[in-house]
Amino acid sequence: MNPPDGSTRESPSLRWSEAGGLASRRDRVIVEAPLAVEIAFERQGQAVARVWGVTMRTPGHDEDLALGLLHAEGLIAGLADVRESGPRGVNARGERIATWRVALARAPRDEGRVLRDGLASAGCGLCGRPTLEGLPLGAPAAAGLPPLTCRRLAELPEMLRRHQPAFLATGGCHGAALCGADGELRLAREDVGRHNAVDKAVGAALRQGLDFAGLILVLSGRAGFELVQKAAAAGVPAVIAVGAPSSAAVELAHAAGLTLIGFARPGRFNVYTHAERLDLADARFRLAEA
Repeated sequence: MNPPDGSTRESPSLRWSEAGGLASRRDRVIVEAPLAVEIAFERQGQAVARVWGVTMRTPGHDEDLALGLLHAEGLIAGLADVRESGPRGVNARGERIATWRVALARAPRDEGRVLRDGLASAGCGLCGRPTLEGLPLGAPAAAGLPPLTCRRLAELPEMLRRHQPAFLATGGCHGAALCGADGELRLAREDVGRHNAVDKAVGAALRQGLDFAGLILVLSGRAGFELVQKAAAAGVPAVIAVGAPSSAAVELAHAAGLTLIGFARPGRFNVYTHAERLDLADARFRLAEA
């Protein structure tokens, strides 16, 4: 079984290992892109269309997603409440983004309540924003960190794991840590939501007066768009994650000048953006084989 068309994308990366040094390669990353969910109905004989919300999702099965979201919000109880549904290239706000319109069989009872008008990421870390425009982005200082040693970077996720007591007890939460380039932990936080864990870590750093320009954000899971955005907004120059990045995370890290590392394990990791921050003095580099 193959993934839906458009759900994955190739991304160049560098893989470092103690055995082979650095090697260029092409990875497949999951695509994370916006979908506007639009509702249409008649009100007093007039046709009405409204953008209910914008969600970051992986393309594929968009109708299932739209219907499931509207059902969860109580807008529809079943297909009997849907007159028709289909994709549109431009939504009711005139935005040229992927849009799925669901025409309701009857107008909502409380139109103001049901119009979510927000952006929800795949991890719901940006819920409530109507578009991607205006997201805050910091500018990581070019000299904020000394060159990052590959071996030390590869050790950071295990260091975070040792500072996740709730995860060790339950296996049911995410962690985020802020470390210095020396690999020393500055602080760690946990939460059932991965975006919440990052928010907690950033808030704690603000209270403690830490300088984000000299810190690395370590994530216990994947590196989604919303987590990279939070790091960029804070001005953190590097993010290292145990899991995979999404296409939107890679693109945002490129634009924000942020070093993005994924698939971190003892002895190896993949670098997706701004590898110039790595100390490559003792690394062996080889091109990917055709």
